[in-house]
Parts: sequence; C-alpha cells; structure tokens
Amino acid sequence: MAVFFALLKVKAGKEKDFERLQRELSKLTHDNEPDTIVYDVVRHREKKGVYAVYARFKDEAAFEYHQKTPFHDRLVPPIFECLDGGADGMTLDFYDHVG
Repeated sequence: MAVFFALLKVKAGKEKDFERLQRELSKLTHDNEPDTIVYDVVRHREKKGVYAVYARFKDEAAFEYHQKTPFHDRLVPPIFECLDGGADGMTLDFYDHVG
C-alpha cells in the first residue's frame, strides 16, 4: 500500500475555504476511488491554520489515478491558493503501510 502524509499551513482568513475544498475533495475521492482506502483531513487543535492530510491507497497505481482525476485537477489549484506560500506551504512525505 502507498501512504502519504501532507502537512499544510493555511493563510490566515482562508481556513473556511480550505476546509470546504478539502471536504469536497475527500468526498469525491471516497465516492469515486475504490482503491483509495483512506483520505482524511485534520486540523491541528492548537496551531491555527495547520492541517494534515493522511491518505492510503491500495497501491501506487491507485495513487497515480487519484492524481489524475478531473476533480483533483479542479480542486487542487484553489487548495494551493489557500496555502501560505502556495504549493510550498505543504510538505509531503510518502510511507509504506506495515499494518
């Protein structure tokens, strides 16, 4: 299984937009990608504007499919616009699922 963790810093005042876009992306991902096992977005309890995304895919092909969906292409650019520093406002690390 392929797994990623993304840590995102959202611009002040853009939190509601970011959450709305991420909720839509999460719902569409769960509804349309059976090989995406988990796609969750969480907000830090104490650090304002800090979020994380945890995603787990059946395999690398499922991750690649996720990256190419029309809704991903539509939603990711405005999500990046919400980030402090655009795409640079995100760190993305990949892991292998072990259990």
